[in-house]
Amino acid sequence: MNIGIIGLGLIGGSLGLDLRSHGHHVIGVSRRQSTCETAMKRGCVDCASTHLSSLTTVEVVFVCTPLGLIIPTVTELITFLPKTTVITDVGSVKTPIVQAITPHWQNFIGGHPMAGTAETGIDAAIPALFVNRPYVLTPTSTTPESATATVVGIIQQLKSHIYYCQPQEHDQAVSWISHLPVMVSAALISACSQERDRHILNLAQNLASTGFRDTSRVGGGNPELGRMMAEHNHEALLNSLHQYRHHLDELINLIDTKNWQKLQQKLQSTQQERPHFVKEK
Repeated sequence: MNIGIIGLGLIGGSLGLDLRSHGHHVIGVSRRQSTCETAMKRGCVDCASTHLSSLTTVEVVFVCTPLGLIIPTVTELITFLPKTTVITDVGSVKTPIVQAITPHWQNFIGGHPMAGTAETGIDAAIPALFVNRPYVLTPTSTTPESATATVVGIIQQLKSHIYYCQPQEHDQAVSWISHLPVMVSAALISACSQERDRHILNLAQNLASTGFRDTSRVGGGNPELGRMMAEHNHEALLNSLHQYRHHLDELINLIDTKNWQKLQQKLQSTQQERPHFVKEK
């Protein structure tokens, strides 16, 4: 199958590596010629260009650009494609993307692979990134079954676990487990950094270990990605933040009133709930 990938970063590059390993012919598109050259050198694509018009012969296109560029990219892309081409994206927010693109392209299906690393860019691309990871698809009532089947067939080759839901359901769910953690983690880093006693701040920085590293990782990630999460999923994220603040206020009150028994009960509850979200290897 001829497959196009627009955006040759971690996700697009890793996708290309896997698709080529399954015999697909992959054409990449990037804004930078240097990225195109690196992608070809690393074997992420068969060929690459800075022009969307190079994708006129592909059967499927994966749009792997930053979130804010997905809609304008597809708007330009569809001027070059036959109506039979299937388009999907990998954006972490689905409602505004699906609502904007579906009226203009019948063979579009929203997608979101829940996979990644702390690294970014084409040099971070790795094979098997999507193995055993969730891959969400958000077909609507107007999405042709043939388009969904085409994308599903490709994702199955990636050995991902496929989940189906409505775009709004996706956005509400990821606001809890993806977007809220970024904001909470960012607040943690910001609060620690505002310690006024320079000696204490330096000591904390030197003592920080696995606990701080784990809880601060996503807050110390790509600022543009964090901003776009908030911008494009602001209603669901605000709801999650308000509910999170309620639970934070509860903890503050328990500590302030020295209600250690109730605090322990709260922590016992969170200990029991965590495995429902994170399966330990």
